[in-house]
Amino acid sequence: MLIELPRHTEIFGSVKIHELQRVIKLDSGGAENPRACDITWEDIKSILKRLAIVVPVKNENLHLLDGVLRAIPFDCTVIIVSNSDRVPQDVHKMEREVITNIHNLSRQEFLCIHQKDPEVGFAFHDVGYDYLLDKSRLVRDGKSEGMIIGMLLAKSLGKDFIGFVDADNYVPGSVREYVLDYAAGFCMSKTPYTMVRLHWRYKPKVVEDRLYFKKWGRVSATTNRYLNLLLSICTGFETEVVLTGNAGEHALTTDLAGIMKYSTGYSVEPYHFVYLFDEFGQRVKEILYPDACNAGVEIFQIETLNPHLHEEKGQSHINDMLLGSLSTVYHSALCNDEVMSELLDDLVDILQSWETPPPNVVMPPIGGIDAVNFAKLLESHAETFTWLHETTVKSEIEEEYLKGESFQAV
Repeated sequence: MLIELPRHTEIFGSVKIHELQRVIKLDSGGAENPRACDITWEDIKSILKRLAIVVPVKNENLHLLDGVLRAIPFDCTVIIVSNSDRVPQDVHKMEREVITNIHNLSRQEFLCIHQKDPEVGFAFHDVGYDYLLDKSRLVRDGKSEGMIIGMLLAKSLGKDFIGFVDADNYVPGSVREYVLDYAAGFCMSKTPYTMVRLHWRYKPKVVEDRLYFKKWGRVSATTNRYLNLLLSICTGFETEVVLTGNAGEHALTTDLAGIMKYSTGYSVEPYHFVYLFDEFGQRVKEILYPDACNAGVEIFQIETLNPHLHEEKGQSHINDMLLGSLSTVYHSALCNDEVMSELLDDLVDILQSWETPPPNVVMPPIGGIDAVNFAKLLESHAETFTWLHETTVKSEIEEEYLKGESFQAV
């Protein structure tokens, strides 16, 4: 892959945010270029073998899910965490049938779990992490809760990198590129504490019976503006370096995943930035993770070659995303009166009042959880847990063979 070198890097304490890098060629020829980084297929493939892709799912179109799963490179382990309906129709059962069919054809490794499975809640309780459970000891609804389940399963398999892709993508080929872009970012990183965030080149919409290739949505533009404002106020120098505040497509090293806190609702992605600014920025009073501070945290922002075409979910969904994102910035330790004042002006359109936005629920780091024990508990007790891998295939073949032997004996 040929990818632009970052022309500028914003340094904020121990955090390095690289300026947007564009994909020049998905396949490259190995020629030297002082303005670009040429990453070999062998290097990318070595990352893919150590990468798990987590796909959060909630009542998505099964055709879209099928295309997304087929597009993820074979060397990656795929972890599907579903929060889809079980009644009156068992949508999760349908999802498992799609996953099993792809595995039977491709032999790719898949793990699948439903986050509302009671045994998932019991497993979290047993490993001492109750922060995402409701009063019934079930895992709460929420994307970040599902992401945490996926990250723990990836860690239990010994994966070094964890990536996320949404299940509502109409263009399977773009999903394949996302995963390759993640791998390219990790190939360029110089620290075990790295995050790769994707910026879609275009986000097409249908306007008057035509596709309009729009670059920015309202949520992304607003979130990025306030994250950049936080940085600018703290450093005294205006910046526009953050362009991936709401990047649902992102990946991070397992080491970084273990020390991050996670916000619920639609604030999970912008909170990544806010947490890193608060914990590793210039005004840190107490260093909780000296190894990460010394090694530094790198954030790569890569602009995809493919556009992102996904299902539209309406104005209410957009307002919820805006509220979650802005609330995260508002309650940041770095947010001063000037930022609060500007932010409240924008929130009036959403809340229809001058109320202070409610703080998002924040869950502590997961690095202290025994991920292997967590996975064993699910494998032993969870009815919705499915792990399809090469051993599964061999067992099925042996079972069919024994059936054949029994038939011949009769």
